[in-house]
Amino acid sequence: MPAATKSAKVTSTPADPYVTALLAKISEGKHEMRFGKGKKIFSQGDRADSIYFVQSGRVKISVVSSSGKEAVLAMLGPHDFLGEGALVGQSLRMSTATTLEPATLFQVETRVMLRALHDQAELSEKFMASLLARNIDLEEDLCDQLFNHSEKRLARVLLKLARLREHQLQPDATIPTVSHETLAEMVGTTRSRISHFMNKFRKMGLIEYNGHLVVRTELLTDVVLHD
Repeated sequence: MPAATKSAKVTSTPADPYVTALLAKISEGKHEMRFGKGKKIFSQGDRADSIYFVQSGRVKISVVSSSGKEAVLAMLGPHDFLGEGALVGQSLRMSTATTLEPATLFQVETRVMLRALHDQAELSEKFMASLLARNIDLEEDLCDQLFNHSEKRLARVLLKLARLREHQLQPDATIPTVSHETLAEMVGTTRSRISHFMNKFRKMGLIEYNGHLVVRTELLTDVVLHD
């Protein structure tokens, strides 16, 4: 397991009281870890012996094929968890988790989490609800990849990032700028196509750059809902 890199400032997002409350009754086998931007929490092929809960910051989950091609599976933020495969006997990590900004996470050892889920009905119910929500989100992503063209997929990715940042969609949501390369991995297209669509969205007033990326969520939602 790579050592956590402490960051002097974690200013990306405020600490999430929901995560603290959710894990409040777990004392043994729970550790708070701080990572700087661009640090790996775990890598594909590492031993899977714990689960993580995001307290603040954002995390990218990606996988690399045998030919070296990378695909982004998810972007996670406060309220979210990762590494849950360890709870069902997964011995090795199937993906890589990398911070997109300074982040604070709780690491809970597998045996401790399994015992807590067995002993704490409220924790078990909330975690099950989170798993179901994650499954629905993955199904939506699959449908998006199968049936929608890349421009609409990009619009949906930007809306997901806006929701991730604000917890709830705001009319104008500010998010840290994500590289066009990362967006291309999420959308499943080329970087040049992403640059073309982002310029188009900017000219249409759907997004704006002012040091950060501002997403006009209501206008961009129309792109997702209508051809």
